[in-house]
Amino acid sequence: MDYKEAKSTLIQAWGTLGSSWGINRTMAQIHILLMITPEHLSTEDIMEQLNISRGNVNMNLRALLEWGVIYKKLRQGERKEFFTAEKDIWELAGIVSKERRKRELEPAMRILDEVSKIDEGPEKEVGELRKVSKNLLEFSEMADSMLDKFSKAEQSRLLKLILAV
Repeated sequence: MDYKEAKSTLIQAWGTLGSSWGINRTMAQIHILLMITPEHLSTEDIMEQLNISRGNVNMNLRALLEWGVIYKKLRQGERKEFFTAEKDIWELAGIVSKERRKRELEPAMRILDEVSKIDEGPEKEVGELRKVSKNLLEFSEMADSMLDKFSKAEQSRLLKLILAV
């Protein structure tokens, strides 16, 4: 497999994986393109390499910037903006875990906390709803605590924690 084929294979596979993780395919493809490219890329570079529209690139670049996994870079004498990705995998994993906590786990925990305090309705059903929602909340809080430790841990400390299990 030559470079061009390997690059295309990775970009397509990453796009497919991204959609499995809850982000859109194009966003994942732009992200991996920026990760594997040694130079900073402009919007036009990304459009050309992935054969996608300016609007699609701009929308997904904004989302990746909001997640904190890519950065804008300016070149002296250039009016264009250039982009690069966080290339440290451990740093990237920490950023993604913080964002997923904020976007997914914390809202779910607020709902579970609210639902677990239900006090009106048929006694048997209310009891079961309370029990299940409290169990889900406890599990979510444990997962939240683990994600918090993961996002704050250094690579060497994290590996020691994982290997000690």
